[in-house]
Amino acid sequence: MISPWDLLTSDIMRYPLIIAVLIGLTAPIVGTYLVQKRLSLLGDGLGHVALTGVAVGWLVGAWISATPVDLLAIPGALIASILGAVVIEIVRELSHTSRDVALAILFYGGIAGGVVIIQLAGGGSQNLMGYLFGSLSTVTGSDLVITIVLALIVMAVGLALGKVLFTVTADEEFARASGLPVRAMNILIAIIAALTVTLAMRIVGALMVSALMIVPVAAAQSLVVGFSRTMRTAMVIAVLCSLGGLILTAYVDLPPGGVIVLLTIGVYVLGQIARPVIQARRRRQAAA
Repeated sequence: MISPWDLLTSDIMRYPLIIAVLIGLTAPIVGTYLVQKRLSLLGDGLGHVALTGVAVGWLVGAWISATPVDLLAIPGALIASILGAVVIEIVRELSHTSRDVALAILFYGGIAGGVVIIQLAGGGSQNLMGYLFGSLSTVTGSDLVITIVLALIVMAVGLALGKVLFTVTADEEFARASGLPVRAMNILIAIIAALTVTLAMRIVGALMVSALMIVPVAAAQSLVVGFSRTMRTAMVIAVLCSLGGLILTAYVDLPPGGVIVLLTIGVYVLGQIARPVIQARRRRQAAA
């Protein structure tokens, strides 16, 4: 049986475990703002767009005979998701297209583009599976470096500009009246969401990363009150579920992204069960 020490020193698990912690720290930061903006599905839309970026990177890698052929897949996903994030915010603000329509276009266009372009690159839809649902065996040292850089950017922006971003997400009209650059802040939130999607693709998968942004936040909201406390609690939940999911997949052959998301949903369900008890306790403390 594999011991915990073997997991920590294993070449296969060492990088994924570090990435899992970084994902757990960053995804809820972005997710808290997205929940506040009632834009929970943005991560899904960006995840689909990132697949097109993966396929484009794969195609470019095939053209230049890169080794491995998917060497440029993650950089391609990063560029595509950032462009998609910026475009959706501009389209939403400057046109009559509603958020849900713009997101739907991202959903369908991203999947369609990914499948078609990967075929042009000489691959098939099965080559996208690791990016769709996550895979431990494909994580490399370069993936770890990219993840660390992106995670530091997300945490720096999400935490350092916390008050400004909260004001913009809570009440855009008040933020405009206060002289805050609302459009720039909205685009910035979309961009750090795109960075989070990219850094989480290898472990969680493009189709699952949005759940790791949103579900821990929803679970935290049933346990604590307040924006900052919700964010911190969601980060703890996401880190524990990410690590727990990876450790489980070391013993059972299951996709890590699916296991991690199911664990976060389990925490959410437990939070909903405990919520009446927690609320009753708060009322008693307030009355005392």
